[in-house]
Amino acid sequence: MNTYPPLNALRIFEAAARLESFSAAANELFITHGAVSKQIKQLEEWLGVKLFDRTGGRVKLSDTGWRYLIQVQDGLDLIANATSQLLQPDRLRRLTVNSTPTFARHWLLPRLTQFRDAYPDVELHLVTSDRDISRLDAPFDIAIRRGPGDWPGHIAKPFLEEWEQPLCSPALLERAPVASPADLARHTLLYADTRPTAWQRWLTLAGVPDLKPASTLHFDRFSLALEAAMDGLGVVLGPMPMAQDEIARGRLTTPLPSPIVPVRAYCWVAPRTAVDDPTVSAFCHWLETCAAGLNVPPAT
Repeated sequence: MNTYPPLNALRIFEAAARLESFSAAANELFITHGAVSKQIKQLEEWLGVKLFDRTGGRVKLSDTGWRYLIQVQDGLDLIANATSQLLQPDRLRRLTVNSTPTFARHWLLPRLTQFRDAYPDVELHLVTSDRDISRLDAPFDIAIRRGPGDWPGHIAKPFLEEWEQPLCSPALLERAPVASPADLARHTLLYADTRPTAWQRWLTLAGVPDLKPASTLHFDRFSLALEAAMDGLGVVLGPMPMAQDEIARGRLTTPLPSPIVPVRAYCWVAPRTAVDDPTVSAFCHWLETCAAGLNVPPAT
């Protein structure tokens, strides 16, 4: 005979654990903070374990809570998938993909027609976010993130290697040529908050760790820094091979062939309960096929 804990308390626990906040869970579920606290307390008493550590008015998942969260999320995902298939058996299969904005804009979107042509019965829902997948507000079938990462309850696989090289607009290079890394001192370097150490890493490997650029510009998203480089505002340390399409269009160029700095690869990430779904498997396989052969070039 199976033993089931209070199901409503499980739903509230999942939200509070995922958001690491009783208040945020209350807002998401449209209930009071007190109701969340009461349900969590009742669940802990029912289980006979402490799911959260409470310190100074703040809550943090205990080690036991983390292990329980993974299993609870798997169970809720199974229920959601089964319900969706039951209610919509004859409708298009909806596939929700959560991608970082830069990857979606510069690599995924230009290739999506290929997937749509191969799988016309799949209704694709593309969402962009830089947040860690454990902090996303909405469920997904596949996430695309740089990794490897710590993704409990999920299966992940690298499919696209990435490396960094300076990129700028051809017009900017005509005005101020760059023949060596030291020439970057005459330029504005473009930074993104999501990759704060990228330039320092590259400059160190290029032999000019103390280089002082003419100026700097900072952006909260890397996609904005890349757009700024295309508009001639400065030099960005850009992602390859994602920027290859913009280079082919003549909007960007690579002024320096080396050093080439390998960075974290892009991975597809799927909930463990969904990884065997035929549509999820098809999309992951399609990503791997598109990326085949796009590897980090040898150092020169």
